[in-house]
Amino acid sequence: MTTNKTVLSDIEIAQHSKMQPITTIANGIGLSENDLEHYGQYKAKISFDAIKRLKTAQQGRLILVSSINPTPAGEGKSTVTVGLGDALRKLGKNAMIAMREPSLGPVMGVKGGATGGGYAQVLPMEDINLHFTGDIHAITSANNTLAAIIDNHLHQGNKCNIDPRRIIWKRVIDINDRALRNVVIGLGGPVQGVPREDGFDITVASEIMAVLCLASDLEDLKRRLSLMVIGFTYDKEPVTVGELGVEGALTLLLKDALKPNLVQTIEQTPALIHGGPFANIAHGCNSVMATKTALKLSDYVVTEAGFGADLGAEKFLNIKTRAIEKNPDAVVIVATIRALKMHGGQAKGELVNENLPALQSGLENLKKHIETVQSFGLPFVVAINRFHTDTQAEIDLLQNWCKIQGVPYGLTEVWEKGGAGGIDLAEQVLSALDEEHSFQPLYSLEDSLKSKIETIATNVYGAKGVSFSSKAEKQLLQFEQYGWGALPICMAKTQYSLSDDASLLGRPTDFTIEIREIIPKLGAGFIVALTGNVMTMPGLPKKPAALQMDVTNEGKATGLF
Repeated sequence: MTTNKTVLSDIEIAQHSKMQPITTIANGIGLSENDLEHYGQYKAKISFDAIKRLKTAQQGRLILVSSINPTPAGEGKSTVTVGLGDALRKLGKNAMIAMREPSLGPVMGVKGGATGGGYAQVLPMEDINLHFTGDIHAITSANNTLAAIIDNHLHQGNKCNIDPRRIIWKRVIDINDRALRNVVIGLGGPVQGVPREDGFDITVASEIMAVLCLASDLEDLKRRLSLMVIGFTYDKEPVTVGELGVEGALTLLLKDALKPNLVQTIEQTPALIHGGPFANIAHGCNSVMATKTALKLSDYVVTEAGFGADLGAEKFLNIKTRAIEKNPDAVVIVATIRALKMHGGQAKGELVNENLPALQSGLENLKKHIETVQSFGLPFVVAINRFHTDTQAEIDLLQNWCKIQGVPYGLTEVWEKGGAGGIDLAEQVLSALDEEHSFQPLYSLEDSLKSKIETIATNVYGAKGVSFSSKAEKQLLQFEQYGWGALPICMAKTQYSLSDDASLLGRPTDFTIEIREIIPKLGAGFIVALTGNVMTMPGLPKKPAALQMDVTNEGKATGLF
């Protein structure tokens, strides 16, 4: 970013950009008008008929974008994802982007908009960041329909013998709201239902979000919904949605939400934006439907996984690859000098100042994420996402470190220059794609649940060990007895640290991962392990991003960053 011209905000850049009709974008990737279900002029869903027709098409190559542990300084993973897709197109490659949908929680909370940044954005920015095509609202409705049916089942005689104290299904809402974490429902007498403790998660933490993102078609969606465990009986036996007989109704509510959403970048690169599970409390990847469809429509697909390689990438590689039956052909690890300096101990307010010792120390965080990607046997490239405050000495230090370590890297300026600022990175990625590799998940599904958790904690986080609460120990034993031991693990952990303590930046050592609870997600096809004090319902900050948002009398959004 240069300083000799007016710097526009992300939303101003987006609103000054000219979009092509979505039919034009679709035609460019071999889709016709009949393949689309329009949501206005610039957004469309791809029909099931089109997706079925593409099943026999050849698959393209998959590029996964991850990062170091995020900091308030910013890493720009989504921005690099968009910019890399644009850069590949500038190099004449048939490329597409596959990303997650933003949740209103972080949009209204800390992050503001989540569609990339600067001149590397997906459009229409305002629509995508707000209600988009209604997918997340459909998930909210399906989740809360199931919650209502559970409580009605209790009220109407409880044929399934559900123990109200052991119901694990929560209600959801797509906003950060700490006041709803723990609630009591059913008060007011017999006609108001059965009183019990309940709580809300944020919608993107709902198992239905994970199910939607891992389902391969409507039939698979219905099957997965039927497998979801909603609680346990008085005899401590699991109760599923299938036993309540409501999977058909839930599928009906979700039938349109399952279709991937087609949009475009500022440079008219086609993008599928679909699904949005958080990576700190869910598996953090866009939908299987979107990724597989993009792979059939293009030669190169750039996708991202939430937060750092310790969360999103680990889950992509241990969970999502098994669902799409395709592993990434290369991985990009995004880092900024600002964030590395924070990991090295420099305060956020001082990041504009050159600090080579802090940068050198912070490189340990990057090194650990590189080691994690290497442990899966995948080629990678480090994307140095340049900020205008980076000094030449800092850039030289980082580049020299990469050269000494034998780490391929690309200096990236996509925020300011769009695809043109990602050419160096794109060329490095194309070289990495030509490397021979042998992908291998970190654990076998036949390993015990405890062993899988320990493998992730020690190999990916660098922990010296794992401590299980007495509750978690009992749950692990019980889940193995139920026959759930062959499922992968989805760790719920803070995104800010390799450890489960958000304050431990850099590359902490000599720490233990604390597992407090284990939650079955049979519809999603994984078991969640809750670490430390990670929350499934975030809270708003002292000054939410929503305070800056408004709309003009002409209906023009402002303040979405």
